[in-house]
Amino acid sequence: MHGALSWPFLRLYVVVLCYFSANAILNVLIPLQGKEWGASNTTIGLVMGAYLFTTMFFRPWAGHIIQKHGPTRILRIILVLNGLALALYVVSGLGGYLLARMLQGVATAFFSMAMQIGIMDALPEKDRSQGISLYSLFSYIPGILGPLLAIGIWQEGMDSFGYVMIGLAVVTGLFGYTAKLETNETEPLPEKNGKGGKMLASFTQLVKNPFLFKCSVIMLGSSIIFGAITTFIPLYALQMKSGSAGVFLMLQAATVVFARFTFRKYIPSDGKWHSPFVMGTMLLLAMSVLCISSSQTFGRVPFYVGAVGIGMAQALIYPTLTTYLSFVLPKVERNVLLGLFIATADLGVSLGGVLMGPLADLSSYSFMYGMCAVLGGIMIIFSFQSAKFKTIASE
Repeated sequence: MHGALSWPFLRLYVVVLCYFSANAILNVLIPLQGKEWGASNTTIGLVMGAYLFTTMFFRPWAGHIIQKHGPTRILRIILVLNGLALALYVVSGLGGYLLARMLQGVATAFFSMAMQIGIMDALPEKDRSQGISLYSLFSYIPGILGPLLAIGIWQEGMDSFGYVMIGLAVVTGLFGYTAKLETNETEPLPEKNGKGGKMLASFTQLVKNPFLFKCSVIMLGSSIIFGAITTFIPLYALQMKSGSAGVFLMLQAATVVFARFTFRKYIPSDGKWHSPFVMGTMLLLAMSVLCISSSQTFGRVPFYVGAVGIGMAQALIYPTLTTYLSFVLPKVERNVLLGLFIATADLGVSLGGVLMGPLADLSSYSFMYGMCAVLGGIMIIFSFQSAKFKTIASE
C-alpha cells in the first residue's frame, strides 16, 4: 500500500479511531442521563454544545501553534488533557459534564488540527482528498457500535461507565504517544511581527475571502443540522412508537464509513468548485432531515432512511469543502484559515444543540427537524450561487 493507505498513515487513523470512541458513547449517554436527571432540552443542548463551541474557539489558535511547534509535540500534550477530561466524567454529575465537555473541546481543537495538518503536509496534492476523507472515516467508525454500547451502559445503571472511559483514555494515550506526524514541508513559513494582529486579521478573512466565506456558510448550515441530529435523536426516539436511537446512529455512522471509503476517489481534488456536486449533497441532507421530521407520523422506515441520507451527506460535504480550500487559500495562512473554516463546523454542531433545544421545548422534535429541513433548502440555493466563482488557485 502507498499514499494515504500506507502504514504510517494507517497508524494515525487508528489513533483517530481510539480518540473518537469516547465521543461515540458520550453523544448518546449525556442526553439520556441528562433527561434521567430531569434536565430540559435547553440544558442538554447547552451541555452538548459546550464541547464543539470550545473546540471552535480554540481551533484558529491551534492551527497557529501547531504551525510553530509541530503536530507531534502538540499531539502528545493533548492526549494527557483528553485523559483528564474522560476521568472527570466518571466522578461528576451534569455540572461536571459541562466542564468535561469544555476540556474535551480544547483537546479536540488541537488533536484534529494536528492530525489534518500533518496529513495534508505529508501527502502529495493528488492524495489530499483521500487522506482527509480517511481521517474523517476513522473518526466515524466508533459511531457504528458506540451508540449501542452507550444504550447498554445506560440501561444497566451506568455501572461500567467509569471503566470504559478510563480504558479509552489509557489506550488512546498509548497509541497516540508513539505516533509521529511526518511532514514533507522543507521550507519554514515566514514569520511576521504582531501575531495577535495577524490572528485578528485572519478572522476578517471569513468575510473578505469569497472562497472561505461560501464554504464556511455552507458548513455552518450543514453542521447545525448534524448537531441537532446528534443531540436530540436519542430523546426523539423515546417518543416514537417504533424506532431505536442506537440503530439510527449505527446506520448513520456505518453509511459515513462506507461512503467515505467507497467514494473517496470521487471527491473533487482539483481545486475547482463543483457546484452540482455540492448542491446535490445539500439536497440529500434536506430530504433526509425531512424524513426524520415525518417519522413520528409515518414510523421507523423514514426514520432509518433519514439516518442513511444524513450519513451520506456527512461523508461528502466536509472532505469536499476542506480539500477545495486546501488549494485556493493562500499557503502562508492556510493552516490558520483552515482552522477558522473547521471552527464554523464546530460552531454549527454546537448551535444545533443550543438553538434547537429551546425550539424543541417550545414545540416538538418533529417541528424542530422540519425547520432543519428548511435550513438545508436554503443551503442548496447558497451552493448554486457559489457556481459563479472563478477558480483561482492562490499562490
